[in-house]
Amino acid sequence: MNADHRLGMSVTHRRYVPYSHAHYGGNLVDGAYVLAMFGDVATELMIRTDGDEGLFAGYDDVAFRAPVMGGDVLEATATVTRVGTRSRGMSFEARVVCRAAPERSASAADVLVEPIVVTTATGTVVAPA
Repeated sequence: MNADHRLGMSVTHRRYVPYSHAHYGGNLVDGAYVLAMFGDVATELMIRTDGDEGLFAGYDDVAFRAPVMGGDVLEATATVTRVGTRSRGMSFEARVVCRAAPERSASAADVLVEPIVVTTATGTVVAPA
């Protein structure tokens, strides 16, 4: 029996995090920002695998591993890990790939040599019958 061609398929989005989204001390952005990105990459992945946006059924696990800050460039990836009749298991990872460097100037930023993993998760998305 052949493995399902959708297994291992992934989608990645990049997004600049505006300073206006930071509303906690220290220029911190709430974790919901990354979860919204996970929803977006899951939606595109479902369109590519099933021809439909699908519905996010829920997360099995979410771990906030490092802070997200205004001025970051985030990269979020969703990967299909399980294919059921209608459900699709997915793993998610968000990384900071660029970070502001306000100590140099108001608009300075750096491309990070090693991205910082800020959030990981697993979840289930359901395709229509």
